[in-house]
Amino acid sequence: MTDRQTLKFLTQRFEQVGLRPKTKFGQNFLIDMNLLDLLIRTAEIDERDVVLEIGTGAGSLTTRMAPRAAHVVTVEIDRELAELATHQLESYPNVTILQMDALRNKNNLDDALIEAVRSRVAQVPNGRLKLVANLPYNVATPIVSNLLNITPWPSRMVITIQKELAERITAKPRTKDYSALSFWIQSQCECEIVRIMPPSVFWPRPKVESAILLVKPIAEKRAKIPDPNYFHETVRSIFLHRRKYLRSALISAMQEQMDKKGVDEVLAEAGHGTEARAEELSVDQMIALVELCRHKRKEQA
Repeated sequence: MTDRQTLKFLTQRFEQVGLRPKTKFGQNFLIDMNLLDLLIRTAEIDERDVVLEIGTGAGSLTTRMAPRAAHVVTVEIDRELAELATHQLESYPNVTILQMDALRNKNNLDDALIEAVRSRVAQVPNGRLKLVANLPYNVATPIVSNLLNITPWPSRMVITIQKELAERITAKPRTKDYSALSFWIQSQCECEIVRIMPPSVFWPRPKVESAILLVKPIAEKRAKIPDPNYFHETVRSIFLHRRKYLRSALISAMQEQMDKKGVDEVLAEAGHGTEARAEELSVDQMIALVELCRHKRKEQA
């Protein structure tokens, strides 16, 4: 099926049931079947995998994943669209459709969703969790960030997201896109932009370019972070003041945990001068700095 045929099918199907894409839910449907197939190939789905999909849409990606996966848990916030997808997917017994918001608030995954995924993974011998999704732009950051902070840990994430976000996630030190999000994901994962996508491959067309991003969590990287929650929160606090010198940013971030003398001792031990900035640090340097902060906090408690 060509892009034009896919677009015609979707628009006719929506008209039949009286639906229109809803901007508030970030509904932009991928109509290039070759790109859907690229998502599938990059995800390397097999019978060990429980796949989480956020944004079922009309079920185009879901129907491609179901024959390969042990199970697909697909989430759709739009009640009417979930009903449409339910009819489309009724012949796949290994698909669970959840009509819900994947986030219980702006920053955290819904507990019911986490439990549904855990339950399915536990039922599969040597089961693995993978995220494969055409993610709505407005939820991409908390979805990806929080999946790295739950059990089971995903073995792979393959997602379509806004190009700008993909560039932030994969950014290098001393660049404008380097951020707390870059540190959080790169500290635990290998990341690669697989393909840049123009607006024309979606319906309706977004105003910006998109990207297919591959994120591969690496256990050896995660093992270097003794307290992931503390690392996550500390890096976010430091980058609230990214324009400041690292010392000033760290004083602000640590104001309830240590005094200025403690901050100076941490920076001296880490080997950072007075004019260092957070965006200049490598991931390993940031991990070491935060771990020194964690131990100094305990000393001053």
